[in-house]
Amino acid sequence: MVRIAVAGAAGRMGSRITALSKEYPEIKLIGAFEKKGHPSIGKDIGSIIGAGEIGLKLADNLEAIIDNADVVIDFTTPESTKENIKIASEKGKAMVIGTTGLSKDDLKEIEPLTKKIPCVIASNMSTGVNLLLKVLKDVARVLGDEYDIEIIEAHHRLKKDAPSGTALKMAQVIADAVNRNLDDVAVYARKGIIGERTKKEIGIQTVRAGDIVGEHTVIFGGLGERIEITHKASSRDTFARGALKAAIWISGKSAGLYDMQDVLGLK
Repeated sequence: MVRIAVAGAAGRMGSRITALSKEYPEIKLIGAFEKKGHPSIGKDIGSIIGAGEIGLKLADNLEAIIDNADVVIDFTTPESTKENIKIASEKGKAMVIGTTGLSKDDLKEIEPLTKKIPCVIASNMSTGVNLLLKVLKDVARVLGDEYDIEIIEAHHRLKKDAPSGTALKMAQVIADAVNRNLDDVAVYARKGIIGERTKKEIGIQTVRAGDIVGEHTVIFGGLGERIEITHKASSRDTFARGALKAAIWISGKSAGLYDMQDVLGLK
Protein backbone atom coordinates (compact mmCIF):
# COMPACT_ATOMS: atom_id res chain seq x y z
CA MET A 1 0.00 0.00 0.00
CA VAL A 2 1.39 3.41 -1.05
CA ARG A 3 0.38 6.21 1.31
CA ILE A 4 0.09 9.59 -0.42
CA ALA A 5 -0.17 13.22 0.65
CA VAL A 6 -1.48 15.71 -1.90
CA ALA A 7 -0.29 19.31 -2.16
CA GLY A 8 -2.71 21.99 -3.33
CA ALA A 9 -5.57 19.56 -2.77
CA ALA A 10 -8.31 22.15 -3.24
CA GLY A 11 -6.94 23.28 -6.60
CA ARG A 12 -7.85 22.18 -10.13
CA MET A 13 -5.30 19.36 -10.30
CA GLY A 14 -4.93 18.55 -6.62
CA SER A 15 -8.66 17.98 -6.18
CA ARG A 16 -8.77 15.52 -9.10
CA ILE A 17 -5.74 13.61 -7.81
CA THR A 18 -7.38 13.44 -4.39
CA ALA A 19 -10.72 12.30 -5.80
CA LEU A 20 -9.27 9.69 -8.17
CA SER A 21 -6.93 8.19 -5.58
CA LYS A 22 -9.84 6.11 -4.29
CA GLU A 23 -9.90 4.20 -7.60
CA TYR A 24 -6.50 2.66 -6.90
CA PRO A 25 -6.46 -0.20 -4.38
CA GLU A 26 -2.67 0.20 -4.10
CA ILE A 27 -3.04 3.77 -2.83
CA LYS A 28 -4.19 5.19 0.48
CA LEU A 29 -4.78 8.92 0.88
CA ILE A 30 -3.41 9.87 4.30
CA GLY A 31 -3.55 13.65 4.02
CA ALA A 32 -3.80 16.77 1.90
CA PHE A 33 -2.83 20.36 2.39
CA GLU A 34 -3.14 23.87 1.00
CA LYS A 35 -1.29 27.12 1.54
CA LYS A 36 -1.88 28.94 4.81
CA GLY A 37 -4.95 31.16 4.72
CA HIS A 38 -6.85 29.05 2.20
CA PRO A 39 -10.60 29.22 3.01
CA SER A 40 -10.97 25.42 3.02
CA ILE A 41 -8.35 24.77 5.70
CA GLY A 42 -9.80 22.53 8.42
CA LYS A 43 -12.66 21.24 6.28
CA ASP A 44 -13.08 17.54 5.52
CA ILE A 45 -11.18 16.74 2.32
CA GLY A 46 -14.02 14.59 1.00
CA SER A 47 -16.50 17.44 1.25
CA ILE A 48 -14.08 19.75 -0.60
CA ILE A 49 -13.85 17.39 -3.59
CA GLY A 50 -17.54 16.46 -3.53
CA ALA A 51 -17.05 12.87 -2.36
CA GLY A 52 -18.66 13.11 1.06
CA GLU A 53 -16.79 13.22 4.34
CA ILE A 54 -13.85 10.82 4.60
CA GLY A 55 -12.50 11.77 8.02
CA LEU A 56 -9.42 13.70 6.86
CA LYS A 57 -9.11 17.45 7.39
CA LEU A 58 -7.33 19.76 4.95
CA ALA A 59 -4.05 20.84 6.58
CA ASP A 60 -2.24 24.13 6.05
CA ASN A 61 1.29 22.72 5.85
CA LEU A 62 3.13 19.61 4.70
CA GLU A 63 4.94 19.06 8.01
CA ALA A 64 1.64 18.27 9.72
CA ILE A 65 0.99 15.19 7.56
CA ILE A 66 4.23 14.07 5.93
CA ASP A 67 5.33 11.60 8.62
CA ASN A 68 2.51 9.22 7.66
CA ALA A 69 3.13 9.49 3.91
CA ASP A 70 5.29 7.48 1.51
CA VAL A 71 4.89 9.84 -1.45
CA VAL A 72 4.00 13.53 -1.77
CA ILE A 73 2.22 14.53 -5.01
CA ASP A 74 2.69 18.19 -5.92
CA PHE A 75 0.99 20.18 -8.70
CA THR A 76 1.30 23.66 -7.20
CA THR A 77 3.66 26.57 -7.99
CA PRO A 78 7.43 26.63 -8.44
CA GLU A 79 8.00 28.39 -5.11
CA SER A 80 5.71 26.04 -3.19
CA THR A 81 7.18 22.98 -4.88
CA LYS A 82 10.72 24.00 -3.93
CA GLU A 83 9.68 24.37 -0.30
CA ASN A 84 7.82 21.07 -0.32
CA ILE A 85 10.71 19.07 -1.76
CA LYS A 86 13.04 20.49 0.88
CA ILE A 87 10.72 19.10 3.55
CA ALA A 88 10.29 15.79 1.73
CA SER A 89 14.05 15.44 1.32
CA GLU A 90 14.64 16.07 5.03
CA LYS A 91 12.01 13.45 5.90
CA GLY A 92 13.17 10.91 3.30
CA LYS A 93 9.83 10.88 1.45
CA ALA A 94 9.43 10.32 -2.30
CA MET A 95 7.84 12.98 -4.50
CA VAL A 96 5.88 13.22 -7.72
CA ILE A 97 6.03 16.72 -9.19
CA GLY A 98 3.81 17.92 -12.02
CA THR A 99 4.21 21.64 -11.35
CA THR A 100 4.53 23.71 -14.52
CA GLY A 101 6.66 26.82 -14.96
CA LEU A 102 9.77 25.40 -13.28
CA SER A 103 12.75 27.28 -14.66
CA LYS A 104 16.24 25.91 -15.24
CA ASP A 105 17.32 27.65 -12.03
CA ASP A 106 14.42 26.02 -10.15
CA LEU A 107 15.49 22.61 -11.41
CA LYS A 108 19.07 23.30 -10.35
CA GLU A 109 17.78 23.89 -6.82
CA ILE A 110 15.65 20.76 -6.88
CA GLU A 111 18.14 18.32 -8.40
CA PRO A 112 20.55 18.05 -5.43
CA LEU A 113 17.60 17.19 -3.16
CA THR A 114 16.78 14.17 -5.33
CA LYS A 115 20.09 12.60 -4.32
CA LYS A 116 18.36 11.82 -1.02
CA ILE A 117 14.91 10.79 -2.27
CA PRO A 118 13.33 9.31 -5.40
CA CYS A 119 11.45 11.95 -7.37
CA VAL A 120 9.45 11.95 -10.60
CA ILE A 121 9.28 15.33 -12.35
CA ALA A 122 7.25 15.71 -15.54
CA SER A 123 5.62 18.69 -17.21
CA ASN A 124 2.91 16.36 -18.50
CA MET A 125 1.94 13.03 -16.94
CA SER A 126 -0.45 11.71 -19.56
CA THR A 127 0.45 8.43 -21.24
CA GLY A 128 -0.40 9.87 -24.66
CA VAL A 129 1.91 12.86 -24.40
CA ASN A 130 4.82 10.79 -23.14
CA LEU A 131 4.38 8.29 -25.96
CA LEU A 132 4.24 11.26 -28.34
CA LEU A 133 7.59 12.54 -27.04
CA LYS A 134 9.16 9.24 -28.05
CA VAL A 135 7.57 9.44 -31.50
CA LEU A 136 8.64 13.06 -32.02
CA LYS A 137 12.25 12.17 -31.35
CA ASP A 138 12.21 9.54 -34.09
CA VAL A 139 10.29 11.71 -36.57
CA ALA A 140 12.59 14.70 -36.09
CA ARG A 141 15.72 12.59 -36.44
CA VAL A 142 14.54 11.13 -39.76
CA LEU A 143 13.30 14.41 -41.26
CA GLY A 144 16.31 16.43 -40.11
CA ASP A 145 16.80 19.94 -41.49
CA GLU A 146 14.60 19.50 -44.56
CA TYR A 147 11.36 20.20 -42.67
CA ASP A 148 10.38 23.36 -40.78
CA ILE A 149 9.29 22.68 -37.20
CA GLU A 150 6.50 24.55 -35.45
CA ILE A 151 4.75 23.81 -32.15
CA ILE A 152 1.35 25.28 -31.27
CA GLU A 153 -0.07 24.88 -27.77
CA ALA A 154 -3.45 25.92 -26.38
CA HIS A 155 -4.67 26.03 -22.78
CA HIS A 156 -7.39 27.62 -20.66
CA ARG A 157 -7.43 31.32 -19.84
CA LEU A 158 -6.30 30.78 -16.22
CA LYS A 159 -2.96 29.14 -17.05
CA LYS A 160 -0.20 31.37 -15.73
CA ASP A 161 2.92 30.17 -17.59
CA ALA A 162 3.65 30.27 -21.30
CA PRO A 163 4.63 28.40 -23.33
CA SER A 164 3.41 25.30 -21.56
CA GLY A 165 5.94 22.97 -19.98
CA THR A 166 4.77 20.28 -22.41
CA ALA A 167 5.46 22.47 -25.45
CA LEU A 168 8.92 23.27 -24.12
CA LYS A 169 9.61 19.58 -23.47
CA MET A 170 8.53 18.74 -27.01
CA ALA A 171 10.77 21.47 -28.37
CA GLN A 172 13.72 20.23 -26.32
CA VAL A 173 13.25 16.61 -27.45
CA ILE A 174 13.09 17.73 -31.08
CA ALA A 175 16.07 20.08 -30.75
CA ASP A 176 18.17 17.31 -29.23
CA ALA A 177 17.15 14.94 -32.03
CA VAL A 178 18.34 17.36 -34.72
CA ASN A 179 21.43 18.53 -32.79
CA ARG A 180 20.31 22.12 -32.13
CA ASN A 181 20.58 24.27 -29.02
CA LEU A 182 16.99 25.20 -28.21
CA ASP A 183 18.04 28.46 -26.55
CA ASP A 184 19.57 29.55 -29.86
CA VAL A 185 16.82 28.46 -32.25
CA ALA A 186 13.50 28.83 -30.37
CA VAL A 187 11.17 31.55 -31.72
CA TYR A 188 8.28 32.43 -29.42
CA ALA A 189 6.57 35.24 -31.33
CA ARG A 190 6.53 36.78 -34.80
CA LYS A 191 5.35 40.24 -35.77
CA GLY A 192 6.12 42.74 -38.48
CA ILE A 193 8.73 42.40 -41.21
CA ILE A 194 10.69 39.47 -39.82
CA GLY A 195 12.33 38.20 -42.97
CA GLU A 196 12.39 34.64 -44.21
CA ARG A 197 12.14 31.80 -41.75
CA THR A 198 15.53 30.30 -41.00
CA LYS A 199 16.12 26.60 -41.54
CA LYS A 200 17.13 25.92 -37.94
CA GLU A 201 14.47 27.75 -35.96
CA ILE A 202 11.80 25.95 -33.94
CA GLY A 203 8.63 28.00 -33.55
CA ILE A 204 6.65 27.73 -30.31
CA GLN A 205 3.32 29.57 -30.33
CA THR A 206 0.78 29.98 -27.52
CA VAL A 207 -3.02 30.20 -27.39
CA ARG A 208 -4.96 30.99 -24.19
CA ALA A 209 -8.76 30.77 -24.36
CA GLY A 210 -11.80 29.60 -22.43
CA ASP A 211 -11.56 26.23 -20.71
CA ILE A 212 -9.17 24.39 -23.07
CA VAL A 213 -7.59 21.63 -20.97
CA GLY A 214 -4.54 21.21 -23.15
CA GLU A 215 -3.79 20.85 -26.87
CA HIS A 216 -0.41 20.48 -28.56
CA THR A 217 0.31 20.23 -32.28
CA VAL A 218 3.74 19.74 -33.82
CA ILE A 219 4.05 20.63 -37.50
CA PHE A 220 6.84 19.31 -39.69
CA GLY A 221 6.48 21.39 -42.85
CA GLY A 222 8.28 20.21 -45.97
CA LEU A 223 8.08 21.13 -49.65
CA GLY A 224 5.02 19.38 -51.04
CA GLU A 225 3.89 17.79 -47.78
CA ARG A 226 3.22 18.52 -44.14
CA ILE A 227 3.12 16.20 -41.15
CA GLU A 228 1.02 17.26 -38.16
CA ILE A 229 1.00 15.36 -34.88
CA THR A 230 -1.60 16.44 -32.31
CA HIS A 231 -2.48 15.52 -28.76
CA LYS A 232 -5.69 16.83 -27.18
CA ALA A 233 -6.57 16.39 -23.52
CA SER A 234 -10.28 16.58 -22.80
CA SER A 235 -10.00 16.13 -19.02
CA ARG A 236 -7.45 16.83 -16.29
CA ASP A 237 -8.11 13.30 -15.10
CA THR A 238 -5.56 11.97 -17.59
CA PHE A 239 -2.84 13.97 -15.81
CA ALA A 240 -4.14 13.00 -12.37
CA ARG A 241 -4.12 9.30 -13.22
CA GLY A 242 -0.59 9.65 -14.56
CA ALA A 243 0.50 11.21 -11.27
CA LEU A 244 -1.09 8.38 -9.29
CA LYS A 245 0.62 5.78 -11.48
CA ALA A 246 3.89 7.61 -10.88
CA ALA A 247 3.31 7.54 -7.12
CA ILE A 248 2.83 3.76 -7.20
CA TRP A 249 5.91 3.34 -9.41
CA ILE A 250 8.24 5.61 -7.40
CA SER A 251 7.47 4.03 -4.03
CA GLY A 252 10.47 1.96 -2.96
CA LYS A 253 12.72 3.17 -5.79
CA SER A 254 16.27 4.30 -5.07
CA ALA A 255 17.02 8.01 -4.72
CA GLY A 256 17.32 9.94 -7.95
CA LEU A 257 15.53 12.05 -10.53
CA TYR A 258 13.05 10.28 -12.83
CA ASP A 259 10.45 11.27 -15.41
CA MET A 260 7.32 9.75 -16.94
CA GLN A 261 9.37 8.04 -19.62
CA ASP A 262 10.86 5.98 -16.76
CA VAL A 263 7.45 5.36 -15.21
CA LEU A 264 5.96 4.14 -18.49
CA GLY A 265 9.00 2.10 -19.54
CA LEU A 266 9.59 4.19 -22.68
CA LYS A 267 13.34 4.55 -22.29
